[in-house]
Amino acid sequence: MINIHGGKVAVRVPATSANLGPGFDSLGLALGLYDEVEVEIGAAPGLTIEVSGEGEGELDAGEGHLVVRSLRAAFDAFSVRQPDSIRLVCRNRIPHGRGLGSSSAAICAGIVAARALAYPEHAGDRSVRERAGSVLSDAFALGLATEIEGHPDNVAPCLAGGLTIAWMEQPGDPRMVKLAPHGDIRPVAIVPADRLSTEVARGLLPKDVPHADASANAGRAALLIAALTARPERELLLAATEDRLHQDYRAPAMPQTAELVKRLRGAGVPAAVSGAGPTVLAFSTPDTQDLIAPEVGTDWHIQPLDVETHGACVVSPETR
Repeated sequence: MINIHGGKVAVRVPATSANLGPGFDSLGLALGLYDEVEVEIGAAPGLTIEVSGEGEGELDAGEGHLVVRSLRAAFDAFSVRQPDSIRLVCRNRIPHGRGLGSSSAAICAGIVAARALAYPEHAGDRSVRERAGSVLSDAFALGLATEIEGHPDNVAPCLAGGLTIAWMEQPGDPRMVKLAPHGDIRPVAIVPADRLSTEVARGLLPKDVPHADASANAGRAALLIAALTARPERELLLAATEDRLHQDYRAPAMPQTAELVKRLRGAGVPAAVSGAGPTVLAFSTPDTQDLIAPEVGTDWHIQPLDVETHGACVVSPETR
């Protein structure tokens, strides 16, 4: 067992958007919106949690906090003796319950922080970690994060950055491939005030879907990979973001989201539900950037974002 008597680490984790329309439970994109988490061991006896920004005054202030749960699960996985003293500081910017991967960000933050505290000499260099051994690899982190989250579509881009394709090779064995979206891809998160739990959204999905719909989504998901990795073209992105597997079934839980997606797509804007919703993710191209705001109105927060290319990382105070 590894004993950690003291230490402090800061990590930054990005928001993510899963599905991207047809890529249900498989495609994900890391976005340039971040939570920052500091973990300090040995500062004072017991567990201390400070949260500012999203979730302030709402989140569990004890062992049930998702970062703490993930941190302790990672310590166990890394054969680290559970410390008696943990100070956690969370500066949250990712909206909660909106389909932008806030829970995945918390899970990945705990895992990356635990790894950095247990193996500080490998914390900042992915290539060094990969050479050091499987327990330090991003594949190991993906497996642990998926075990906690239940599915890999959000944790994969959160850990790796960029555009990811995630799948389960077999139960308990998630895999992922990272791709680089074209540099001109401009995602826009359109965020409502209301929240929607992933459990409610998943509960609306049927056990079976028509073969024709599954076939259509397979083709659109393949097309979406081509559309996101080539120079953005509105017509190609519009066709590629069409979905038949989940959005219509979830529409009763978020009618305003469904209506906005319909309006945007009717105006020629490639748009889809972000994750389980209710945020809408649109892809802005030069000929659609002026079409988004008039269709959205004033009840939503429009947030243009970059694609985050590196994923979860350890940061120094100078870069925060």
